Order: sequence, then C-alpha cells, then structure tokens
Amino acid sequence: MSDAFELRAGEYWAVVEPRGAALCRLGRGGDELLWGHDPGGEVRGFQGQLLAPWPNRVAEGRYVFDGAEHQLEVTERGGSSAIHGLVHALTWRPENVSPQGVTLGCTLDGAPGYPFRLAATADYRLDARTGLTVTVTLRNSGSSAAPCGIGAHPYVRVDSTLDDATLRLPARLRQPVDERLLPVGPPQPLAGTDHDFRTARPVGSTVFDTPFTGLQYGSDDLAWTVLSGSGNAVGLWTDRTCPWLQVYSADRFVDPGNRGPLAVEPMTCPPNALATGDGLRVIAPGEQMRARFGIRHLPVANP
Repeated sequence: MSDAFELRAGEYWAVVEPRGAALCRLGRGGDELLWGHDPGGEVRGFQGQLLAPWPNRVAEGRYVFDGAEHQLEVTERGGSSAIHGLVHALTWRPENVSPQGVTLGCTLDGAPGYPFRLAATADYRLDARTGLTVTVTLRNSGSSAAPCGIGAHPYVRVDSTLDDATLRLPARLRQPVDERLLPVGPPQPLAGTDHDFRTARPVGSTVFDTPFTGLQYGSDDLAWTVLSGSGNAVGLWTDRTCPWLQVYSADRFVDPGNRGPLAVEPMTCPPNALATGDGLRVIAPGEQMRARFGIRHLPVANP
C-alpha cells in the first residue's frame, strides 16, 4: 500500500494507485462498492483502469488518420483488436494530493502505432455527501492534431448476486456488434428488447457485453446507472462528456449463477472509433478534452 493513495471523506473511502492511475477500491463504511484489486496486485478484466487514448477496441489495431496508416499492437487476449488504450500500462506521477483527493499525471509520447504526444491527468475526488467524482483530461502537448477517446472500467457491485440484483440503465439505444464485439450498423432502439432497463428490473440471466448510447439525463443533467441489491445500491453517473456506456457482466470471471460485479464503462466514443471516426475527438496542439463520471452509495430506492 506504500505507493497507493488512500482517500477519505465522511464515510467514503477509496484507494488509487499510480500504476495506470487505477481506482483499486471504493467503499462507504463497511460496504465495498466495486469489484476491485489490491494496489500492485493482479488486475482482472481491466478492473478500475482508465482507458485512453481510446476506450474499447480497434479492429486489428489498424486505423488511418490524416492520410497515414497506423498499426497498434493487438492486445486483446484471445482476440484480434487493440484494446482499451495505452495509459493503463504507464506509471502516473502525483501532481496534487489531499486527504480527500489525488490528481495524477502522465505523458504519452510516440507509442508504437500512436505517434502523438498527450499530457493526461486523472483527478479522483471524494465528497462526504456525493461520493466519488473522477475527471480525466487529455491535452495535446505535441505539434500535430491527435485522435482521442477516453473511458474507464469500474465494476460496481452490491450485496446480492448480479442475477438477483435490480438494474436501471438510462439508455435508449444499443449498438449491435459482431462476434469480435465490433460495431455493425447504426445503434438500434432498445424498446421491447431484453436489454431495455430504462425502468429498473431484475437482471436475472441477462448477459451483457454491450455498448449503449442515447442516454437519458435527469434534472441534474446526469445519466444514472443504478445497481440495487437487497440492502444497498450503487449509482454510477456520467455527464454529457461520456455519451456511451459499455456494460459487461464479467461472465468469464465468475461461475454461472454466482455472478456479482457489473462493469459500467463510461466512454466518450463507441468501440472502433479510431478506425471509423464515430464519436472520435480530434484535438489540436494546445487543446484538450475531458471525461467526467462519478460513483455513489445509494439507498435501495433510486435517486
């Protein structure tokens, strides 16, 4: 734990590590809100990782930008895509530390297949009332425009198995994907499908490894995903910087019938955005983009 940052505010507590600026653990009192990992320990399924300069997948690791072809390393285990960016493999440096928060930074400079220079910061901030807020910023510190996307990979959990939990997911559209989990065609309406959770209902045997968009925002201008157990609930919110969510039921990591965590991954763009350009941000030298989301302990009733 010596290199990790332990944050506290009221009953909330969190652990963040410099490796990948990852969110290792988050809780309130005795309730663990995430399926996490120990600092410096094994990371399964990108637990708590930040995903940049692209989230999700890039098919075969190939994309064309500004007329030039680029080849990323194929990093998907058992697959054919470059997955979840590059910054999770870097050691970030502390820039500002307080009992309630930490800001970490790193520089991405000429990685294989991504010949652009970016300065990244990740700010984790606890509040005794509102829980955790995470703000990730990418600034173009190079001399040419850079294609960018941001995501994060927290797994929320409650005091019930996933099958017995209730989910509310604020999405109107689902992105169809092929067997490689890459987009096929435009997003489709969820109404009447087994993945429509706009009204909270039990998860049951529903399997998720699915991109969603068309998010619905409340009076607070936030889109809330809420997983509820028998005695507690966890809410993950995104603002309009992250119009996409990848939801993953982690079936490969757990026994059938004993599923627990649910990955709710805020994303600024859909899968394969580096190749397709869909939702991709191109930031000029000196400009920046950001992504913002938060996680909060809730009573069983939805916010």
